[in-house]
Amino acid sequence: MNRRGFLKAAGAASMSLAWSNTTMGQTKPAQPNLLIIHTDQLSCWAVSAYARELNQTPNYEKVLVETPYIDSLAKEGATLYNFFTNSAVCTPSRGCLLTGRYPHAHGAYRNNIEMNRDEVTIAHILNRHGYETGYAGKWHLDGEPKPGWVGVERSMGFADCRFMFNRGHWKKIVEKSEGNPEVSPYQVIGDRKTYTTDWLTDKTIEFIQKPRSRPFFYMVSIPDPHTPFTVREPYMTMYDPEKMIVPNTFEESASGNTKKRQGNVEALKRNKARYCGLVKCIDDNVGRILDCLKKKHILDETIIVFTTDHGEYMGEHGLYGKNQWYRTAYQIPFLIRWPEKIKAGTAIRQFITNVDFQQTLLGLMEVKPSGREQGRDASPLLRGETVEWKDEAMIHHSSLESTGIFTPDYELVLKSNGNHMLFSRLNDPEQTKNLSNNPEYKNVMKELTERIIKHNINVDAPAISWLKSEAEKPGVKHIT
Repeated sequence: MNRRGFLKAAGAASMSLAWSNTTMGQTKPAQPNLLIIHTDQLSCWAVSAYARELNQTPNYEKVLVETPYIDSLAKEGATLYNFFTNSAVCTPSRGCLLTGRYPHAHGAYRNNIEMNRDEVTIAHILNRHGYETGYAGKWHLDGEPKPGWVGVERSMGFADCRFMFNRGHWKKIVEKSEGNPEVSPYQVIGDRKTYTTDWLTDKTIEFIQKPRSRPFFYMVSIPDPHTPFTVREPYMTMYDPEKMIVPNTFEESASGNTKKRQGNVEALKRNKARYCGLVKCIDDNVGRILDCLKKKHILDETIIVFTTDHGEYMGEHGLYGKNQWYRTAYQIPFLIRWPEKIKAGTAIRQFITNVDFQQTLLGLMEVKPSGREQGRDASPLLRGETVEWKDEAMIHHSSLESTGIFTPDYELVLKSNGNHMLFSRLNDPEQTKNLSNNPEYKNVMKELTERIIKHNINVDAPAISWLKSEAEKPGVKHIT
């Protein structure tokens, strides 16, 4: 064994000894476990801890889904009310989360592009610090393969990757004694043992229950509530479509005769009811995972994160899905529990984004990051410390032809074709009035444009090429 291998093994061994001794002695482990529960296309309005907050703002909808198990993370930990993804589409968002780097930097700037092979993920870092790492569920960072079961040589630091698949939203998965699990066509819906969310939860519980002498980092990536909007019973029919709320902006895209418009409304309500069922199924499975940690007596020794890659418009502005420019796809749930350092009921209002995720978790765990991250360490905020913090979230659209910023007061999106979008987040929460050409907001446009240009220059983003024309407009400060 060479010197580097010896030091790595020795470090892992010392970590294992410290962790196992404290565990056997029923005292606090030297290092916490880390569990990330990651979902796909989950909007804030579908999590009751967030929906109650949104309900305080006019024109936001009432609580449609009660999510007590997810909410328990808020009650016993922290809720990040202004957590944003930097890119509201699966692949780039996931890359930002795992590397702390913007999409163009980690390489997977749009769906179905593989992440740069030399990226350093949080799994790589924790692996080197003696952690047992594992992953189950949708990965979506390995290019085109579908399902693309990922081998350890491509799992980017996750040692236990038997149940990691690249992409797909199947509703039934069956494990085989040999080879990869079997997936069914999308229209086939599994039962309590084979429905994907339940099946992945079972795999998570199996990993947690394994005997071990060192801390673990596990990430389960549930491919719901992404389309197709189908789920096993009783969740499929748990919510009444007639009780679903149609967004005020849904009619923006209505066309055709009255009968056709009514059909669109009925389809929306049906889809929304099933989406609520998908979320309820996720919440019940979060409850199963929490119960497993309790029975294992490691709940308080485990940092638990619940989040998603982006939101779902569900009829807002006549849209389904994501990757447009409206807030709902960008401002997403993020809850974290660790009583060792996070006070119960902590509410974080500062703006934190996906690229801040890796540094924040490592800062909380007192683990040194790789040094390649482009985000910020928000762990002092989670610990309740007062620190200087700039409230902004940067948008890096997967087309590379638009970029933008969220602030407490505004959202500005700059587009290469000049069709910019400016919304007042305070006066127009439904984002119905584009103020970009309003003379009264000339100074706002100027100030936010300068911030966007400066950011893109600092991170050497591709948008710099067409942002030059914005920088040359009268009144915009010259930035280099």
